[in-house]
Amino acid sequence: METKTFRIGGAEVACHFDGSFAELRDLTDRKTTVLLTDEHVFEAHPAKFKGWNTIVLKPGEAYKVQATVDAAIGQLLDMGADRGWTLVGVGGGVVTDLAGYIAAIFLRGIRCGFVPTTLLGLVDASIGGKNGIDVGVYKNLVGTIRQPAFILHDPSLLKTLPDSEWRSGFAEVIKHAAIRDAQLFRELEAADIGFYKKNKTALAELVERNALLKTRVVMSDERESGERRLLNFGHTLGHALENQYELTHGEAISIGMAFAARLSVERLGYKEADRLKALLQQYGLPTEAVYKKEKVLPVLVKDKKKQGDHIHFVLLEKTGKAVVTPITIKELDKML
Repeated sequence: METKTFRIGGAEVACHFDGSFAELRDLTDRKTTVLLTDEHVFEAHPAKFKGWNTIVLKPGEAYKVQATVDAAIGQLLDMGADRGWTLVGVGGGVVTDLAGYIAAIFLRGIRCGFVPTTLLGLVDASIGGKNGIDVGVYKNLVGTIRQPAFILHDPSLLKTLPDSEWRSGFAEVIKHAAIRDAQLFRELEAADIGFYKKNKTALAELVERNALLKTRVVMSDERESGERRLLNFGHTLGHALENQYELTHGEAISIGMAFAARLSVERLGYKEADRLKALLQQYGLPTEAVYKKEKVLPVLVKDKKKQGDHIHFVLLEKTGKAVVTPITIKELDKML
């Protein structure tokens, strides 16, 4: 296990790369720790939860809501949890989002950590301290920014991951390459999901590279007032589609990135929209969707990135360099 510690805002976050679940006992006291997971993860790895206080949730984005939070808090109270306890999210992005949010509000804040079990969780969702819940079709409308004490990576947990989740994770990897790392973009073009699934070393290096890329962005802008906004590439339209059309996060973001690339051509003269589209398709991701504008636009208008009559849209000047461009709601209406 390789450990790197980062100062983000006023918090210290320890990232343990290429570790194992068994090492969790070295990071937190079993007696005063609760593992928060979902039914899929619990059923795939039952032996790992033996001896731990555990809360098992229904799986999926549909349960990332306040009712789930209330039920989990009730279980924490039944277990006798107090301010000296730790809550550890063991799962994908939904689970780590919920764990971070619950830990932030239970007793006005208890220690938390994450053990991501999906590629998306490893490279994106567990990093940066954003956590929260959905309200109706509006994703992550309620939440906090609060850093975990630690993130433990165990690549072996990916063995049970369905193909759809591999594709979803690579959407965020491609996003990182598009906005910040042109060399990574070229490396992805020379490979595919099958290559990374077979090559443990390459996968471990890819995960750490992406985790560090996002961590550095967050270190410079924890509250998303500047550079961190670039991480929203593809997410504006993507989030508006995701819950309404029951897409995976990666599918929705992929469609959003392809749309943003076309806007980048129109507004900034971006020359490689077809190259980005081809890479997304190479990793099994969709780049187009038929949707009803009258369903999507009202959700976009309530997006967290909206200010006044415009939305901060992330576009590409070139592959590896993104910028934030304000686009009015009226313009967006015409473009959709």
